[in-house]
Amino acid sequence: MKRSVGCHFGGVVLLVLFAAHHAAAQSESLIISFADLQPARQTNIDPVLEPKALADPLATDQRLPEPVFPIPEAPPYLCNPASSPLGFAGKTGVFPEESQSTSHFVPVEDRWRIGFGQWDRYDKGHPIGDDYPYVEGAWYDPYNQNVLKGDYPLIGQHTFLKLQLKNQNLFEGRQVPTPTTPFEATRNPGQNEFFGDPDQYMFVQNNSVAFDLFHGDAAFKPVDWRLRLNMIYNLNHLVADEFAIVTPDVRDGTSRFRQDFALEEWFYESKLADLGPNYDFVSARVGSQPFTSDFRGFIFSDINRGVRLFGSRLSNRDQYNVIWFDQTEKDTNSLLNTYDDRHQNTLIANYYRQDFVWPGYTTELSYHFNNDKPSFEFDRNRFLVRPDPVGVFAEHRVKSHYLGWAGNGHINRFNISHATYYVLGEDELNPLAGEAQTIHAWMGALELSYDRDWMRFRCSYFYSSGDKDITDNRAEGFDAIFDNPNFAGGEFSYWNRQAIRLFGVNLTNRLSLVPNLRNSKFQSQTNFVNPGLHLLNVGIDSDLTPKTKLITNANYLWFNETEVLETYVFQGEIRNEIGLDLSAGIEYRPLLNNNILIVSGLSGLLVGKGFRDLYQPLQGDVRDLAAGFLEMAFEY
Repeated sequence: MKRSVGCHFGGVVLLVLFAAHHAAAQSESLIISFADLQPARQTNIDPVLEPKALADPLATDQRLPEPVFPIPEAPPYLCNPASSPLGFAGKTGVFPEESQSTSHFVPVEDRWRIGFGQWDRYDKGHPIGDDYPYVEGAWYDPYNQNVLKGDYPLIGQHTFLKLQLKNQNLFEGRQVPTPTTPFEATRNPGQNEFFGDPDQYMFVQNNSVAFDLFHGDAAFKPVDWRLRLNMIYNLNHLVADEFAIVTPDVRDGTSRFRQDFALEEWFYESKLADLGPNYDFVSARVGSQPFTSDFRGFIFSDINRGVRLFGSRLSNRDQYNVIWFDQTEKDTNSLLNTYDDRHQNTLIANYYRQDFVWPGYTTELSYHFNNDKPSFEFDRNRFLVRPDPVGVFAEHRVKSHYLGWAGNGHINRFNISHATYYVLGEDELNPLAGEAQTIHAWMGALELSYDRDWMRFRCSYFYSSGDKDITDNRAEGFDAIFDNPNFAGGEFSYWNRQAIRLFGVNLTNRLSLVPNLRNSKFQSQTNFVNPGLHLLNVGIDSDLTPKTKLITNANYLWFNETEVLETYVFQGEIRNEIGLDLSAGIEYRPLLNNNILIVSGLSGLLVGKGFRDLYQPLQGDVRDLAAGFLEMAFEY
């Protein structure tokens, strides 16, 4: 019994000793293998086990090779998924300055070009014409975001480039009173009338390339600096049915083709100072630049060389402008700027106040000074345009001061737009009056409209004073410096769109409402000896679809005073009624923006008694006049 217990006890002891020895051997092996981790040496021996050692395990001079493990590399950092920005973003102009130091954050320094994952909301494959979010674009796509149209910075994160390519085509057919030549040569045998065939056709094409480079975010604050260039190549073609219309030389026939090139806009703009924490500022702009002095363009709207100081106050509630123009001469046919001096300087200062009395109503006070110096000018077609070829056409200076108040906006549910200007000054030698004149004239305009769903109902009234007595040395007929009024039908109105010729001057000029008896609004001097005008308008603007708008207008017009006309045409009595101007126009935007814009209009003048008195032929009656146009603009 004791032997048996002793044997069992001895067996247990042997087992414990064997287990302890085996554990020690394993522990030593682990300590070595993990304490001396090195890359495997370049040798023919297997880095884990040597074959010869396995073949001869009893050899006393060999040891089992120690296994060698490669050092594990650090886990890779998390990276930003390679998704493209929306539209066409181009290459980034931001050089990275911060490297990634943790897997928790990925530095993206170009904050404009953060990628978006691909997403097809409607599972249609992004067809053209559908309004889709998250659309990738191309360099030739101006509809979606594009670095070439200023949606992404070109350099760094604040310098943008806006590239504009525009093709604009105008086709216009019209009937206007067209005089026969002042010579004995006429186009039709036996022609005895002063006015001949009224039909004319005009084609104008403008191709422009504009570069606008600016620094700043431009979403909620003004730019820090800006450089803009706009080059225009113009083609124009005119066909008339009478001689001496395209040029004074009857040998030139009845058609004229011209082409012209001009650097129309070139200016540099710089912000001079920030005036507060709410992005109020003052900036300056120098060079040939566009400017419209009021809401509707009643007094001045042009592109010309000047120096402008402008800015805002009270969190952009107030805006102000002070600009001085040194005008250049206009090309007669393209109406683009030339490099010749116009000998005319204009100073304009205005101040706007938003939410004046009523929220949504903006008021404006303005001052215009025009110094039109003595000069003598024949236009490109060899017609005399300055001074006007009527009466005493001698060089003279016209100095005028305009004091104005205008407003635009809405008062509760009613929209309102109005303007009032009073002008005073002096004309050294008015051609019609034949002597010096003291200028005292004024104009007023008022438009009220009411929106009802997709329609706007309008009514408006325009008044410009006329000269009562051409011999009293007081010029009381109102005239503008360089107007382009968007009022009472604007470009669709016959009276506003057409230049109606009256012997050596125009009764009214193209893109103007005032019957100022000037040879040309673009090249001649202001004339305050004119009959003045009353205009009463009703119209309806209808948004037929989101892409199509219909504009209809009816204007009833009559002269304010007719004595100036009676003196000019040597006629005993001229009545006041001009007639009824009816017009309708359509604006179509197939892409819901202005990249493609198609505008078409028809208009007619149902002539009244006073118009008949001016243009009464020797035989028959004065015809009603009509005009139509089609304008197509394609812009990138």
